[in-house]
Amino acid sequence: MSAPLQFTYFGHSCFAVVVDGVRLLFDPFITGNPKAGSVDVNSIEADYILVTHGHGDHLADAVAIATRTGAMVISNYEIASWLAKQGVSKTHGMNFGGSYALPFGRAKYVVAVHSSTLPDGSPGGNPGGFVVTNGTRTFYYAGDTALTCDMKLIEAEFSVDFAVLPIGDTFTMGPEDAARAASFVGTSKVIGVHFDTFPPIAINHDTARRHFKDLGIELVLPVIGETIAL
Repeated sequence: MSAPLQFTYFGHSCFAVVVDGVRLLFDPFITGNPKAGSVDVNSIEADYILVTHGHGDHLADAVAIATRTGAMVISNYEIASWLAKQGVSKTHGMNFGGSYALPFGRAKYVVAVHSSTLPDGSPGGNPGGFVVTNGTRTFYYAGDTALTCDMKLIEAEFSVDFAVLPIGDTFTMGPEDAARAASFVGTSKVIGVHFDTFPPIAINHDTARRHFKDLGIELVLPVIGETIAL
């Protein structure tokens, strides 16, 4: 059996996954998150930072963390180019359907249905998500998205061990649509993100879990600062 992946939650949609010793950080938004006051952003290490889209609640701390750690930032072409102009020395731009070789495997940039504008108002390109695999373990991070039938293509190509899905509703899928998304990608385990940070995305945890349980899917609602073996 392959070794578990280590998932650490930093609040909102920011989390880290350690895969074969390589540290991946996703959508770093910490300093502006009122719920993440216990997180020391300066202690977070990363080898790669993966950004799904241009909204500030997904990349606010990307420049600072990339500069301090020397991490490469992987995102769509427009965001990678914008971050390079902000002083990030290592970036890699992508677009839908493309994949990038990592030390342990690959990350593929896949479709999300959302919007993407950078903090200074410039266009943020296409919002997306990532499928990350090391050959034996695979996970899908949807980024901010509505439910879309394109998710069924992920199941056709990958065997997804777990998915990280937004469940806060209002700006993304709510729990009911997210549970259907999990079915579309063929996974029985979901880590919920993008919930409870602000009043418009506050959810009832018991109701959310019930939507997933009705489809035979486990929903994990992580606590900020918590590390989970997956």
